[in-house]
Amino acid sequence: MSASDNPVVRVGVIGAGLMGREVASAFGRWFALLDCPVRPELVAVCDVNPAALDWFRQVPSVRHFCATHHELLACEDVDVVYAAVPHHLHEQIYLDVLRAGKDLLAEKPFGIDLRAARAIREEGERLGRFVRVSSEFPFLPGAQRVMKFVQGNDLGALLSIRSRFLHSSDLDPKKPINWKRITQFCGEAGVMNDLGLHVAHVPLRLGWRPLWVYAQLQKIYESRPDGKGGTAKCDTWDNAMVHGTAQIAGQSVPLSLEMKRMAPTETNTWEIEVLGTDRGVRYSTKEPKTLWQYSRAEEQSWSKVDLGFAMPFKTITGGIFEPGFPDLLQQMWAAFLAERAGKLEGRFGCATPAEAVAHHEIWTAALLSHVEQRVVSV
Repeated sequence: MSASDNPVVRVGVIGAGLMGREVASAFGRWFALLDCPVRPELVAVCDVNPAALDWFRQVPSVRHFCATHHELLACEDVDVVYAAVPHHLHEQIYLDVLRAGKDLLAEKPFGIDLRAARAIREEGERLGRFVRVSSEFPFLPGAQRVMKFVQGNDLGALLSIRSRFLHSSDLDPKKPINWKRITQFCGEAGVMNDLGLHVAHVPLRLGWRPLWVYAQLQKIYESRPDGKGGTAKCDTWDNAMVHGTAQIAGQSVPLSLEMKRMAPTETNTWEIEVLGTDRGVRYSTKEPKTLWQYSRAEEQSWSKVDLGFAMPFKTITGGIFEPGFPDLLQQMWAAFLAERAGKLEGRFGCATPAEAVAHHEIWTAALLSHVEQRVVSV
C-alpha cells in the first residue's frame, strides 16, 4: 500500500500562532515520511484573532475557519485536536476537546498547575480518549542515541544525570512582556511550566523520577515594556535549577533539571548528560551532529561520533544531512498518529498524560522547596 492509501486523520488546530503554522507545514511535507501508517489532514483552524487565520487560507485542506474553539469542536469532520494556547486556558479547552469526542495532542505543560493536569488526565481516561503531550526534542537523533546508550550499556555505578533547556532572549530588559512572563497566564511555576517538559521527558521515560528536590528559583527583571509606551509587572520565575535524587537500580543518584530563560549565549539549547563510573554519554543541540561518549580505561577519555539523519520514522532525507525543528515536530506528529492507530511498533512515543502529571508533581515540590528553603519530597 502506498503512502497515499494510508488512512487519513482529520486534524483541527486551536491557536493559529507560531506552533499552529508549524503543524500546517509539517502536514504539508508529509509525503517526505516513508513509513508512517497514517496521513494527517488539517481541516480546521481556530483563533480569537481573525487576522491570525488569514495565513491558513493558503492551506488547501483547511475548510473551517473558526472564531471560537466551541465552533471548531462542533465540526464532525475533526478527529484530532491540537491546542496551542496560553497555559491558563489549557484545562477548560482540553476538557472541552475531550468531551466533544475528539482525541488530543496537548501543548505543554498540560494545564497551568498540578490540579489542572490531574483533572485533564482523569477526564481523558474516563472518556477513553487518546491523549498525548507535545515534546519535540527527544526525537532528535542525539537524544535517541543517548537513550539507547543508557539502555544498552552497563555504565557502572551512576554518578549523575543532568538535563537542561536554556534560552537567552530574556536577558534584554527592553524585550516587551508577553503572557509567559505573567503568573496569571503562565502559572506559578513560571519557566518550569514553559520549558519543564523539555528537560523532564527523557528522564521520566527512562524511569528516573526524583524522590525529593531542592530548588533554586530566580526572578531577575521585575518589569518589562508593555509594548504600549509603559511598563508591566513581570512576575514569573525566569530561571530554575532543581536538584534531586532518583533511586535507580538500588542507587541514590543525583538528578539535576535546569530551565533558564536567562542563560548567556544560549539559543534554545537542549542537552542531557548521564555519567557512570565506567561509561557515560552527553548530547547538546549546541553541537547538533555530535554525540559524546565516555569510557573508563587506564586513561579516561571522551570520544565523539558524528550523527546523521537517523529519525524514528524514515524519510526521504539522506542519512548524511542534519534535522531541524520542523523535522522534529513532524516526527512527533508521526509518533502521535502511529500510536493512536496502534502501530507505533517500538518507536519512541510522545509524552503521556502520566508523564505530564509527574513533571507537574516535581515543579510543585520545587516551588515549596524554594519558598521554605528546604528539601521537599515529590
